[in-house]
Amino acid sequence: MSKKDNIVIIGAGLCGSLLALRLAQRGYKVSVYESRPDLRTTDISAGRSINLALSDRGFKALRLAGVEEKAREICIPMYGRLIHDKEGNTFASNYSGRENEYINSISRGDLNGILLTEAEKHENVSIHFNTKCTSADIENTIVHFKSYTTKEEFSVDADVVFGTDGAGSVLRKSYYLEKKFLFSYSQNYLTHGYKELEIPADKLGNHQISKDHLHIWPRGQYMLIALPNLDGSFTVTLFLSYDEGEYNFNNLTSEEKITSFFENEFPDALALIPNIKDEFFNNPTGALGTVKCSPWMYQNKTMLMGDAAHAIVPFYGQGMNASFEDVTVFDAILDAHEGDWEKIFLVYQNARKEDTDAIADLAIDNYYEMRDHVANPLFKQKRKIEMDLESNFPTEYFSKYSMVTFNEEIPYASAMKKGRAQDKALLNLIADKEVTTSLEMTKEELKVVLRKVQEETNEILEEDKVAGLK
Repeated sequence: MSKKDNIVIIGAGLCGSLLALRLAQRGYKVSVYESRPDLRTTDISAGRSINLALSDRGFKALRLAGVEEKAREICIPMYGRLIHDKEGNTFASNYSGRENEYINSISRGDLNGILLTEAEKHENVSIHFNTKCTSADIENTIVHFKSYTTKEEFSVDADVVFGTDGAGSVLRKSYYLEKKFLFSYSQNYLTHGYKELEIPADKLGNHQISKDHLHIWPRGQYMLIALPNLDGSFTVTLFLSYDEGEYNFNNLTSEEKITSFFENEFPDALALIPNIKDEFFNNPTGALGTVKCSPWMYQNKTMLMGDAAHAIVPFYGQGMNASFEDVTVFDAILDAHEGDWEKIFLVYQNARKEDTDAIADLAIDNYYEMRDHVANPLFKQKRKIEMDLESNFPTEYFSKYSMVTFNEEIPYASAMKKGRAQDKALLNLIADKEVTTSLEMTKEELKVVLRKVQEETNEILEEDKVAGLK
C-alpha cells in the first residue's frame, strides 16, 4: 500500500465524495467516476429525495473532513415530529427530552455539491462526470467505463477500487457475476413505494406550516411526511402500497381518484399542495428496498461502501448518516493499519457489518412505528415517559431513538439491542399499570420509574442472551 496507489472510486454521491475528500486529505491519489452530470450545474434529482435528515453520526464524519460548519449553514433544525390527524388536529412529539438534540433537514444536492467542491480543491483528486461504470474485473482491478459525452468506452487499471455507486452498484454486481468467491446477497423490497410532492412557500417566501418539525400524517397502511427546505417549501413524500388496499399507486389513475384520496385522508395537506395532479402524474414512483451482502471486499483490492454495501429504507433518517459513518470508521482503521490494504479492508468489514445490518432492521421497525404507532395512545404514553426520563436524568436514560440518532459513540447494533429491550420494558410496565402518565410525576417518582425500567431492561437482555438472541 502506497499513497501513490491509483485509487478509483465508482460513484460521486454523498458517500463517494466524502470518501474522496478524506482520502485526498490523507495524501492519496484518487480518481472518481460518476455516471450523472455534475449536480452543481445540472438538476439531476429525478425523483430522488431532495432533502435528507442529517444528525450526529453524519456531523461527526463531516467534522472529520473539516466541512461541518459549511453543512450547518444549509441545515434547518427539526426538533420533533408534528403529527397530523384526519381532522386537521396536530400534536408534537419531541425527538429527545434533552435540550439541543434535534435532527436537520438538508438538501441532498447542496450537501453533495459542498463535498465535491472541497474534494476538487485537492490536486490529487480528479472527478469525471457523465462517465458510467459498465463492469469491473475484480481479479485484476480493471474498471470499464463509457463516457456519455464522447461515447468512448475505456478501461482504468486501478490498484484499489471503492464501490460507492449506490443500491444498484455495478461493483457489487461484478462480485456475483464473476463468481470468484462465495458472495451472499439479498435485496428485499417493501410492498410500498414512494412519490414526492411539494408544499410551496407562501407569497412572502415563508413556510406555510412549522419548519421546526418533521411532519407526519400517519394513516395505518400509508402515510405522508414533509421536510422543510430553505426556500420556504416542503418536500412531501407519500408512502403507499403499489397494489394493496382501497388506495394504492396502481388504482390512483385519475385526478378525481387522487383528489378524493387526499380529501379523505390528508385534507389539510391537500389544501397546501396546489399542483397535486401534475406532481402526482409527473413525478416517478420510487421503490423502497434493503440491501444486505457479504463480503464487501474482494482480496485486498476492492471494497463496497455506503448504499452499495448496505442500502436501507429511509424511515430512521440514517441512510446518509450511516454512509458517512462508514467513512469515519474506515478512517480510524486507516490510522491503525495504514500501509496494509488487506488488513484495513478485513478489519473494516468486521467492524462495520453488524452495525449496518442493525440500522437496516431498525429502519424497517421505524417504518411501522411512523405509519401505525405514533398516534397510538400506548405509544404516546411510552414517549411521554421517555421524554420525562431524558429530561430529568439526561446522563442516565437514553431512548432507542436517542441512542441511534444522538449518540454517535454507541454502535447501531448496541443501540438496537438495548433500545428494543428498553421499549419492551416500558410497555410491560405501562400494561401492568406500574407506571402511568395520568399525573405529573415528581423527580423522586420518576427516579423509581427509571430504576424499574433499568431492572426490567437488564432482565430482558439477560433472557435474550440465554435464549441466544442478539
